[in-house]
Amino acid sequence: MGDYDDETDVEQIAEGRWVTEMSTAWHIGDTANGGYVLAPVLRSIAAVAGDHPHPLSVTTHFLRPVREAGPATIEVELVRRGRIATVCRATLSHGGQERMTVLATYGDLDTAVGGGSEMSLPPPDAPGPDECFDRRALGQGVELPILDRLDVRIHPDLAEPGGSPDAVMAGWIRFADGTEPSPPALTLFADAFPPTLYSKFGRVGWVPTLELTVHVRRRPAPGWVQARFECDDLAGGRMVETGALWDSTGALVARSRQLGVLLTDGP
Repeated sequence: MGDYDDETDVEQIAEGRWVTEMSTAWHIGDTANGGYVLAPVLRSIAAVAGDHPHPLSVTTHFLRPVREAGPATIEVELVRRGRIATVCRATLSHGGQERMTVLATYGDLDTAVGGGSEMSLPPPDAPGPDECFDRRALGQGVELPILDRLDVRIHPDLAEPGGSPDAVMAGWIRFADGTEPSPPALTLFADAFPPTLYSKFGRVGWVPTLELTVHVRRRPAPGWVQARFECDDLAGGRMVETGALWDSTGALVARSRQLGVLLTDGP
């Protein structure tokens, strides 16, 4: 198994209850990336969803950050099992406190549930990964252990802090160890880029996510995943950011929407 599979592994300890071991390898500064913390929750939900193996819609409310390594407990409740989808509710607890709560709809991306016409958002024109900046070069003023796990490339027009007229972040992402992308991994990729506010305002402090919704649209092909995120609404320190992910064939594989908070005094 690759790092992602190994470090998000879960063990069932009772009906509706799993345990996982949190790692500090996916940290941004002193805090675990939210998409990484979500990953073992999705694996636990998949075990309940059964014949519906893929996340279709995942809404996560981040209650408290995870900062330490150690065991975490996941509880999953089956809300409804239907013909085309299964809905589950889950909570992850770590250090005696609930850290996130998740509502997810699972289905089968390989099985069509209706007919008719199709439409999709095409990927934007962009330089390839080799023409983009490694995220390590951005100088965000914080240690990024997660970049030993993820290879993140930033569009050259957005790599200069405060150099863009718009709050946009775009580029490419893949697992550093060569693990190919999967439907659950798209929820991690949607939460692994620098904040969109970086390109417009420069270093902006800590931008934690309060809520993140990811819609997985298609199974990703092997290779790099292209991403673009934009914030067009910032008020009272709260921001709304919309994102899209495309696989190596140019197929739209996920959409995201998140509510974040700009905290200039840090975590």
